Amino acid sequence: MFKLGFKLKLTRALALLALCTFTGLAQEPEPINETKQAVEVNYRAQDLPPACDALKPPSDQVAMFRLYAAGTQNYRWNGTTWIFVEPVATLYADAKYHNKVGMHYAGPTWETNFGTKVTAARVTACTPEATAIPWLLLQVNKTDGPGGILTATTYIQRINTKGGLMPTAPGAIVGATAEVPYTTEYIFFRAKN
Repeated sequence: MFKLGFKLKLTRALALLALCTFTGLAQEPEPINETKQAVEVNYRAQDLPPACDALKPPSDQVAMFRLYAAGTQNYRWNGTTWIFVEPVATLYADAKYHNKVGMHYAGPTWETNFGTKVTAARVTACTPEATAIPWLLLQVNKTDGPGGILTATTYIQRINTKGGLMPTAPGAIVGATAEVPYTTEYIFFRAKN
């Protein structure tokens, strides 16, 4: 029993260390001076097309990290139109979709492999690409779990979306479902110190 408990603790500790290493969180963030902060804010602004300036979080927020998601936007046919049901996606630490760090699902909710989760509400949206779901700014309204990388999150941007739009053809029967593949990037923000 002792060996099994030790192995489980060791496995969890190694997984946490790997997560921190892959996501760059193993080190305490360095203090940001005003000049460096302005550069970072300008860098983030470059991620947004001019039509999406409203997706910038308030000026008292700073980006913490970015996660990449791949999954489906799920819809149900009601006899007249497709109704959005929920997203179901895996969150990754890198753009090549390696190093799974959590899940994204209805709420909308983002949950790490260690059980920390946040839910958020949509603040605003823009649609820079007609063939993909909108980009969003969301404000966190609930944090839950044992602590971790999501606990300080105040805002989330969904950007660089691909796919995920509701089907254009009607459903075969009322209640038919469609799981439409999509990818996106989520940038997590926190209040400045």
